[in-house]
Amino acid sequence: MIKNYKHFVVVFLLLTSFVSFSCTGLMDAMKNVQRLHIKLGNVVNMKVGGVSIADKNSITDFNLLDAANLLSSFTSGHLNTSFTLNVLAKNPNDGTGGTPNTSAVIKSLGWRLFLDDAEMINGNITQGIEVPGVGKETTIPIDMNLDLLSFLQGQNYDHLMNLAMAIGGKNGSSARVKLAVKPTVDTFLGPITYPGEITVVDKEFRSQ
Repeated sequence: MIKNYKHFVVVFLLLTSFVSFSCTGLMDAMKNVQRLHIKLGNVVNMKVGGVSIADKNSITDFNLLDAANLLSSFTSGHLNTSFTLNVLAKNPNDGTGGTPNTSAVIKSLGWRLFLDDAEMINGNITQGIEVPGVGKETTIPIDMNLDLLSFLQGQNYDHLMNLAMAIGGKNGSSARVKLAVKPTVDTFLGPITYPGEITVVDKEFRSQ
């Protein structure tokens, strides 16, 4: 009887310790996940209708052949556009502020692209991305391909080309771009998906 009682006490203490450890570990994991910061970087390698606009500021910068090809694409009802949007991720879990130095591994990153607040396309990055806990930026390049004309119907040629150059031209920026993302981060307890989307912009790092 005493032997069984001692066995019960040992098992109870072990279970209590395990539950306490699991709860603490879960809280630490959630804190580390929520501290991941994300921001938009620059837009590179932008092409419209197969024509590079990376070194262009205005419509008058195109030579006659490129201008003709672009206008032909527009009048055909398609303005195929491609570019790479660089997303910057920062992991502040560097051992300061009461949290351990922990690398974050993004297992997947669901995203929705917005241009001038109009939703364009969506996708998901499924390869693992490690963001070291050193407080430095990690660049996540996302390749975008869309028919700009089909999403912004009713806009004239000049408006669409000026929008494209404002984003990916010589002096372009991602100021008119937004990305709604929903990361899934790997933890020792398994993958944890953010409960909601983060609206990512170019002006500041944002987190859940």
